[in-house]
Amino acid sequence: MSDRKIKSALISVYHKDNLEPIVRKLNELGVKIYSTGGTEKFIRDLGIEVVAVESITDYPSIFGGRVKTLHPKIFGGILHRRENESDLREVVEFEIPPIDLVIVDLYPFEETVATGASDEEIIEKIDIGGIALIRGAAKNFNDVVIVCSRTYYADLLMILDEKNGGTTLADRKLFAARAFETSSHYDSAIFNYINADHSMDVFKLSSSPARTLRYGENPHQNGYFYGDLSAYFDQIHGKEISYNNLVDIEAAVQLIAEFDDTAFAILKHNNACGMAQGRTVSEAYHKAFAADSISAFGGVLITNREVDAVAAEEMHDLFFEILIAPSFSDQSLEILQQKKNRILLVQKKNWKENTQYKSLLGGTIVQDYDLKSEGDSDLEMRTKKIPTKEEIEDLIFAAKVCKHSKSNTIVLAKDGQMLASGVGQTSRVDALKQAIEKAGNFGLDLRGAVMASDAFFPFPDCVEIAGKAGITAIIQPGGSVKDQLSIDYCDEHRLAMVFTGVRHFKH
Repeated sequence: MSDRKIKSALISVYHKDNLEPIVRKLNELGVKIYSTGGTEKFIRDLGIEVVAVESITDYPSIFGGRVKTLHPKIFGGILHRRENESDLREVVEFEIPPIDLVIVDLYPFEETVATGASDEEIIEKIDIGGIALIRGAAKNFNDVVIVCSRTYYADLLMILDEKNGGTTLADRKLFAARAFETSSHYDSAIFNYINADHSMDVFKLSSSPARTLRYGENPHQNGYFYGDLSAYFDQIHGKEISYNNLVDIEAAVQLIAEFDDTAFAILKHNNACGMAQGRTVSEAYHKAFAADSISAFGGVLITNREVDAVAAEEMHDLFFEILIAPSFSDQSLEILQQKKNRILLVQKKNWKENTQYKSLLGGTIVQDYDLKSEGDSDLEMRTKKIPTKEEIEDLIFAAKVCKHSKSNTIVLAKDGQMLASGVGQTSRVDALKQAIEKAGNFGLDLRGAVMASDAFFPFPDCVEIAGKAGITAIIQPGGSVKDQLSIDYCDEHRLAMVFTGVRHFKH
């Protein structure tokens, strides 16, 4: 028989919000309720009869609450098989009360870690009794309903209302699947905290909830996002975010995080096609747009300042997929929301992640994110000509954009504006030629501009081409056995070049 009637319930939860309607419904259905500690008091305060777990186990809550429900009479009531004669005889022999519904959640371990709490506080948030009850009830889904989180209270209440306290095997199996997902995620979080020093070479990552996307990279591919997008953004307007949108969004927030002054970036296929700093959002947008007004069509836009009405009016005529900003003025929203599909995201915090994952060859590779950015003190002057203060500012600006562009990449910049870039090329020379050609196509003068490269120059050909195009200063990691050839060319032609010692490949 797959249908089961809930006649008894064990309720012991950390979070008690939205619990009251369920308790009242169970009482209305005549369900016998067992509880302990704060949950027991919560139920009694509602004026509803509740049986203390201690009255069944003959043991009080001990060790500061570490042991409350860990007892054969509790787990026997959950785990005994209702159609197994031997189990049923033992239930009678040992006076074990059947428990048909278990409502238990877990101590907030991840939330406690996120607060920066001490090790002692965090360890105390490793749930033992709760996880055991969840797994026990989930294992016996043939007979028992397990509700492991307030997330699923509404589903339980609907079943109680519609089926008068009855459940089907399919109902119970779904709740069990949710329970095992919850317990595995919880254990993974604990493991990763304990194994923070990577003393064990084991990879465990658990992300939830899943978000079904319109499709994957292409319409014939399925796509899903696992994680909490709301931790970074509030979507205040527009259509559903797609797989490709998410990839571009991450590239955008990583890039904009590099800049403290007012900045604006336009991205296409994970690369900046426009990037600039300005006194206002409007000025920064105009400078970014000027670098490649063609690629900006359908792009992802991002700024690190509030979007005002002036900036909104100027970018409104451009077709773009997404605009990300820390805030939007009311007047700007009146303008920008005229396009119903345009996605507007309020960025709630700067991008900051430590570890990057990528699946390949049926496995996973893991690395630290590239969080290194070069400043004045990181620059090693390698040529007779020393870059001016303005050139150094532009070199650092260009290097930041270069770091977030696909390799091989070259970025040309001047006065806080990316003039052009060559990205994703198999040859660094081709990347430079692409950048020079693009600058010419949009009428941008490269005289007095600077050049950034994500990796060293194996030959002096790039500095030669750059010098002839009007470039006056160059920033690169250095490290080639033929560095001196590039240095010599710069000295002979009055070019300044600095080394950073840091390569920024991005694939």
